[in-house]
Amino acid sequence: MAKNKKDEIKEVEEITEKVELQEEEEKTPPTTEELLEIEKDKNLRIFAEFENFRRRTAKERMELFTTANKDMMTDLLPILDNFERSIKSNNYTDEDGTVLIYKQLKSELEKKGLKEMEDPKGEVLDTEFHEAITNIPAPTEDMKGKIIDIVEKGYMLGEKVIRYAKVVVGK
Repeated sequence: MAKNKKDEIKEVEEITEKVELQEEEEKTPPTTEELLEIEKDKNLRIFAEFENFRRRTAKERMELFTTANKDMMTDLLPILDNFERSIKSNNYTDEDGTVLIYKQLKSELEKKGLKEMEDPKGEVLDTEFHEAITNIPAPTEDMKGKIIDIVEKGYMLGEKVIRYAKVVVGK
């Protein structure tokens, strides 16, 4: 006579229980040394996890500290650009108040970690620092693929780019 599914399941469960009971009976209780080793291993793992947590939070804290002013700095960049345009178009000298205010503002922002990117004219386009907004025919053969003009300066806050330099590339 054929067994139905319920009988087969019960039979498998009974066999599994018997095997588990035999395995438990065959096991001997761990010795004190083995228990001590297990606890030492647990302790070492917990300590390692704590060290990793401490390092990770310290790194995150440093990153937060260096980029905490990112939004404010990004908002101030157009003001710096407008100062530069005003100084250039009005031919102000270093003694004029506008130039003095611009220099003071730029100095304070630099103290907070803002750095102006170097002038990339003549360099090869690096997409980690530059954003090509247009291509124009290169004036000379050696300027192909290189930056010909800068439309907008790029800035970094610490080691992170907060505004890519907008450039014109020769083709």
